[in-house]
Amino acid sequence: MADIKRVLRSRSWYGGADKDAFAHRSWIKNQGHPDHMFDGRPVIGICNTWSDLNPCNAHFRELSEVVKRGVYESGGFPVEFPAMSLGETTLRPTAMLFRNLASMEVEESIRANPIDGVVLLVGCDKTTPALLMGAASCDLPTIALSGGPMLNGKYRGRELGSGTSVWQFSEAVKAGEMTLADFMSAESGMSRSPGHCMTMGTASTMASMVEALGVGLPENAAYPAVDSRRRRLAYLVGNRIVAMVAEDLRLSRILTRAAFQNAIRVNGAIGGSTNAVVHLLAIAGRLGIPLTLDDWDTWGRDVPTIVDLMPSGRFLMEDFCYAGGLPVVLKALGDNGLLNRDALTVNGRTIWDNVSAAENFNPEVIRPFDRPLTQSGGIAVLRGNLAPSGAILKPSAATPALMQHRGRAVVFESIEDYKRRIADPDLAIDETSVMVLKNCGPKGYPGMAEVGNMGLPPKLLAKGIKDMVRISDARMSGTAYGTVVLHAAPEAAAGGPIALVREGDAIELDVAGRRLHLDVSDAELERRRARWTPPAPPMSSGYQKLYVDHVLGADRGADLDFLVGNRGAAVPRESH
Repeated sequence: MADIKRVLRSRSWYGGADKDAFAHRSWIKNQGHPDHMFDGRPVIGICNTWSDLNPCNAHFRELSEVVKRGVYESGGFPVEFPAMSLGETTLRPTAMLFRNLASMEVEESIRANPIDGVVLLVGCDKTTPALLMGAASCDLPTIALSGGPMLNGKYRGRELGSGTSVWQFSEAVKAGEMTLADFMSAESGMSRSPGHCMTMGTASTMASMVEALGVGLPENAAYPAVDSRRRRLAYLVGNRIVAMVAEDLRLSRILTRAAFQNAIRVNGAIGGSTNAVVHLLAIAGRLGIPLTLDDWDTWGRDVPTIVDLMPSGRFLMEDFCYAGGLPVVLKALGDNGLLNRDALTVNGRTIWDNVSAAENFNPEVIRPFDRPLTQSGGIAVLRGNLAPSGAILKPSAATPALMQHRGRAVVFESIEDYKRRIADPDLAIDETSVMVLKNCGPKGYPGMAEVGNMGLPPKLLAKGIKDMVRISDARMSGTAYGTVVLHAAPEAAAGGPIALVREGDAIELDVAGRRLHLDVSDAELERRRARWTPPAPPMSSGYQKLYVDHVLGADRGADLDFLVGNRGAAVPRESH
């Protein structure tokens, strides 16, 4: 049993001989817990995002049981509790709408219950940031365990990547390069096991962020969900969280500005998802750590992308695991002066202690620094009169020839407008045009859906055109690719300049110069603004109204304004 030398939070519930302690112990004993579970051992909350409706997290019941065994072995008392499961693949209108709601549930569940330390079971895209945000607001000893990626997809002798292959095949069907029958037959080959997307999409990116931030154990990112080593890791997580409580190793000691710098550089090295931008900004905001879009550009700009994974490259997460996983990437960054080596991690060691002996077993999957997939990876932060508060682009997923481009705007006022018009053979669009999508930001959709990677018009796909410049205030799936400018801020629904773009306007994109310019005079923009009216909110009551009324812009992490900052885990007043 861990040597706890301080008074635990849970003792305010379970310690003593008064009627309140009697009641708290008595009722929970109806589950068969013996007396010695209440002898002063730490109570470990296991926050589980299991759900049948979330296929990425559907194996978490088993994972939770393994964590419990590790907690018991180390002298802790594990108690599992649920959190809203945000399944990106099924949740409408978008899982991002509910990230902040889930974080509120997690925060209040931790604070209101007799919990001394927390294990966060995370997987599908938004469950990772939601649980980290909620836990950060309480600042107890906390460790995150990702559920792991699926096995590689297989179809007719080729690898299928979650999401990425869907976008590729869908465009091929529109272009007449793939039959609908073949498209449908590929469906069963993509998702072959439990786990989240096995491309470097948002789920794999955020699992990597967990490890890079130091809030997960080494090798958290890459073990497949069905690999026995994932369950071994779960057992070790159960062991370690008990020791963290004894050490009072709180989340705020792990999630420092130096840790976020490490994570941002890792995101560039792995070709990680653009969604990591809003999530890390929001997590940092919960701890009061200053983190901005400019930090993303400054810290990540000169980081080469060395992980050759879809959607930017060729391979998948299973290959990344066998190549050595994230420790190899961290070691490469450390060897090249791009890692804060002294950053503390949840195992009590520095991040460099954890990775200094890592070996690369496949230099095709994890490339050397002198042979990167993209020389300057990271996230490019663009500014100009079209996005004065910033917009972002992922260079490793873009077409080099389009990184400096001027074109005529083809404007879609909403995603519904886009869907109505995109297949019209009379649509006035060619490969030099710039597609602009409005009203899909945090307030506009609401929730900032993953629709920014608009599919190209079928008539251009039939000509062999594979990419065009696309601009929106939306997000895109981490599994997507293309020369796509995202998160334009302020968003259209908040009156940002993107709301004022009209069909035929000239737009200039200069990624190297970090510039996004609408070639319209200030006077004309003011005239348009005077005639602009904000769109009506989708709902006048309920959570969506709360969200729209209080959500911050993408450049500030799209958190709710009243959730920013740390509120701590003070014991609430007695209910008796």
